[in-house]
Formats: sequence, C-alpha cells, structure tokens
Amino acid sequence: MSLTVDGKEIEQTPTGFLVNVEDWNENIALVIAKEEGVELTDKHWDVINYLRDEFINNAGNQPNTRSMVKAMASKWGEKINAKDLYALFPLDPSKQGGRIGGLPESRRKGGY
Repeated sequence: MSLTVDGKEIEQTPTGFLVNVEDWNENIALVIAKEEGVELTDKHWDVINYLRDEFINNAGNQPNTRSMVKAMASKWGEKINAKDLYALFPLDPSKQGGRIGGLPESRRKGGY
C-alpha cells in the first residue's frame, strides 16, 4: 500500500500508517486527513504535533487518550474531556491522530 504526494511515493502499512516516520510532512498529513474525512484545524495540528513530539523526543512514547486530554487541556487553557478529542479524531484520537501525523501504529490496547 502506498500514497503519492508531491510526486513522491510514500510506503504505508495495510492499515494506512507510514512505514517510515521520516517520510512525513504536512502535505502528507493533509492528504491522509482528507482520505479520512478530517479537515485539519489548529486544534488538530496541536494534537498531531504533540503526538509527534512525544514519539520522536520521548523514546517512542505513544500517549493514550487520557494523557492527550491532560496535555491539550494545558495547551489550550481550557477543561476538555475525551469527547472533545473524539470530535477532532472520531476513529480514535491517538490512533487516527498518529496515522495522520505519520507515526507507526500503536500496539497499546484501548484508549484509556
């Protein structure tokens, strides 16, 4: 399975995750998001950038939904809950956000 963005073929797993994290860029995120029916807003980018930062700069950490709620509540300066993140990424904030963010598929069970 692959994706062609800006004339470059990007290899994906059968579940749509990028094979190589280094292949990711914002144009790829836009293409994947469009395929998934997600229109990226500033809040989407906050979540994507948080997930990428955690993975790249924190030894491959892939936060669960609870951790994401705490981080985004702090970033946005407002009280949020899991429903707010599911409104952004309906298929699962950590998995769908990670897929759009070019991260490998999480091996964790459950979102909480």
